[in-house]
Amino acid sequence: MPRVKLDGVRRLEDALIAASAGADFIGVVFVPNRRRRVSVEQGRRIVEAVKTAAENPPKVLGLFADQPLEEVEASVRGSGVDMVQFSGSESIAYCDQAPLPVFKTIHVSEHAGSPELEELRRRITALRDRGHMAVLDRAVAGLRGGTGQTFDWGVATRLSEEGLHFMLAGGLTPENVGDAVMQVNPWGVDVSSGVESRGAKDPEKVRRFIAEAKRDRP
Repeated sequence: MPRVKLDGVRRLEDALIAASAGADFIGVVFVPNRRRRVSVEQGRRIVEAVKTAAENPPKVLGLFADQPLEEVEASVRGSGVDMVQFSGSESIAYCDQAPLPVFKTIHVSEHAGSPELEELRRRITALRDRGHMAVLDRAVAGLRGGTGQTFDWGVATRLSEEGLHFMLAGGLTPENVGDAVMQVNPWGVDVSSGVESRGAKDPEKVRRFIAEAKRDRP
């Protein structure tokens, strides 16, 4: 059964709905100038609410992108998040300096060929060997995560068949996450815009997404 991560959470009620529906991870965005960005104080309230209300609370991640490590550390201290995710061009050496466990986004072309597949294999392995988890997301010019667009799942399937663990992101919705899980068999799935309506998290879509991702399959 794959883990499920709900990203871009801004409201306490959305975090609590995700927690009660069985999400394993909740992501709060600390990247400047992003629509889903929350303040450190907002992040702290979400962390406290989830840990207080949920019997088995999901881990809360703070999302960053190409920010000074001092800024990351200050946000981590102020919010109390459990983990961090880096969605920019951060190096493994940078990830190694993080104060908490790391998820690292790797951006994948829409139709990745053999050279890119080999590079993905190398990067996922390198992250794994340093104790970090890769998140595969669609590469879109000018965007660092939260693209809402898919890439060729065949590439992800090949990597999964080789025993590599990663979170699958990019264009997942309640309608297609079941197919993604069956085809790719990822370690986890990651969603943000795919469970939104009019720019806000839709409780029904959140519940459906988690249920579909975790549904028992033959």
